[in-house]
Amino acid sequence: MSILEQKQFIKSIHPFENLNKSQLDKFAENIDITYFKANQTIQKAQMKPTHLYFILKGMVQEKSEDEVLSIYSKNEIFDAISLIENFSKHEFVTAQETICYELPRQIFIETLHQNSQLESYFFQSISDKLNNHISHEKNKEMANIMIAKVKDAQIHKAIVLDTNKTIFEAVKTIKKEKIPTLLLKDENGEMYVVTDSDFREKVILNRMDFDDKVIKIASKGLVYINENDFLFNAQLTMAKHGLKRVIVKNDENEIVGILDQISLSSFFATNTFSVSNQIVKAETVEELKKASLSFIKIIKSLNAKGVKVEFISKLINQLNKKLLDKLYKLLAPKDLYEKSSLVVMGSEGRGEQILRTDQDNALIIDDDCEIDEKTLKDFTEKFTETLVDFGFPRCEGNIMVSNPYWCRKKSEFKNLIYEWVNQPSGDNFMNIAIFYDAVSVSGNKELIISLKEYLFKVAGNSQTFNAQFAKVISSFDVPLGFFDGFVFETDDKEHKNEIDIKKGGIFIIVQGIRSLSLEKKVLNINTIKRIQKLNELGILETEFAKELSMAFNFLTNLKLKSNLDKLDKKEKIDNYINPENLNTMEKDLLKDSFKIINKLKKQLEFHFKLNYV
Repeated sequence: MSILEQKQFIKSIHPFENLNKSQLDKFAENIDITYFKANQTIQKAQMKPTHLYFILKGMVQEKSEDEVLSIYSKNEIFDAISLIENFSKHEFVTAQETICYELPRQIFIETLHQNSQLESYFFQSISDKLNNHISHEKNKEMANIMIAKVKDAQIHKAIVLDTNKTIFEAVKTIKKEKIPTLLLKDENGEMYVVTDSDFREKVILNRMDFDDKVIKIASKGLVYINENDFLFNAQLTMAKHGLKRVIVKNDENEIVGILDQISLSSFFATNTFSVSNQIVKAETVEELKKASLSFIKIIKSLNAKGVKVEFISKLINQLNKKLLDKLYKLLAPKDLYEKSSLVVMGSEGRGEQILRTDQDNALIIDDDCEIDEKTLKDFTEKFTETLVDFGFPRCEGNIMVSNPYWCRKKSEFKNLIYEWVNQPSGDNFMNIAIFYDAVSVSGNKELIISLKEYLFKVAGNSQTFNAQFAKVISSFDVPLGFFDGFVFETDDKEHKNEIDIKKGGIFIIVQGIRSLSLEKKVLNINTIKRIQKLNELGILETEFAKELSMAFNFLTNLKLKSNLDKLDKKEKIDNYINPENLNTMEKDLLKDSFKIINKLKKQLEFHFKLNYV
């Protein structure tokens, strides 16, 4: 290889792309190429290592006595940890003819201490590596946005007038102060807001007297946010409440200004707010459908700009809830809406569905609701078909409000829950799982909460039930071989050399955490929030909880990235990825994630005594 090719090769291996020019030159000047025969020992155990090795060709095994602990192949390095500790715990032996670059330990250690990014990488935990990788892969500008605070944005000055001021006086103040919004405060301390659009739409169009008090056109119900909160949370709050502005307070609870949607435009280049506003203002199903068609565009834009998958998930989840609530209000008979709860279940209920896969919804009806069977049937069928038209595919398992099994009175759901718990079967455990993940998106939220509390009561503290519920995890294998190689699909020709990361990774985390949460009667629905709650309860150690959260987000991000690529190619979205399409670091982190999941499986097997079920 030429010097240029050597440099390109070194930079292609993470984290050495962070070397500056002089450091890269130093590496290139000091590396030598070396050849090893098959079964040759490169580095002995219990010895001080001398070099860092970059594999150009071949395979190297890390061994403890006769046990193979790990395998390294082309475009990988070994063993930085031994060099840092100046002691090799294990032996490194070639499994076949191998060619490497070798870099003297002294050069590596000197560079490590000079380069903070390298030092940070080699001294961090698996969970930190997973977290930092997501940031590493994303747009640097957006990374700064994700940590930007509300006070970093343009905040309009807050001018507070008393409620006795006239419309004319208020307009003069707006002009003088050059602000779009005024705050009003009455004698009881109640706060109100008046915007420039209020003057146009309420005063001029209604031909109001300019000497009328400005309180007549003001609105109350202000939403506040702290100036030290993240700017992205401000956008989530605006999207959630359908607002154009929030009132900013400091740590002393004093109003310091007003943050509006325009101020966010320089930070977020998506039309999230306008879509949210479209949903709120929609008066027909067609208007609502038009808003829903923008979701994919928002997802692509946020992902391209580097927004972390958990934030995209939160934002899309808020929009989905708003969409379903509005659709339910538009289509449901009034008597039904006031005495029912529309719930979504599965990944959508957990707030983890980003791209639309299929419908998972149910309708819980209050026992004293009087609605005839035909009216109910006509509505539920129309609701399901409308969602299909909106781009929400019909559920293959028929878990939809149009299926009478998932549309019934509260007391009938209680009977179902009792049956699910006391008549164990695969279908009943699946029903418990999806129902436990349910969240109300419209109507009376207390209906679903009371049914979950009934589920906790019926399941009780039965170790047998909890073990049987968790047992399904044993049926799913993590696609990682004994020697850290990926295990591919063998029976599916369509997905040859691919991995189902939902079946082999995401599902195991979701069901494992769900099983522990159900046992501990945790009401949290989202997997990450359940992990945090289990950590608070002392069920999961802090570091392991952190690793699980990062592994879950990493796998979810890989799945989203893969499916967005398939959407662009007009291919069917699924749960499969090809490791060959990943870079070296992504492969390593995928292996690390699978190791974390294997650790979870072992803990669950011990906790629930699954080997005895």
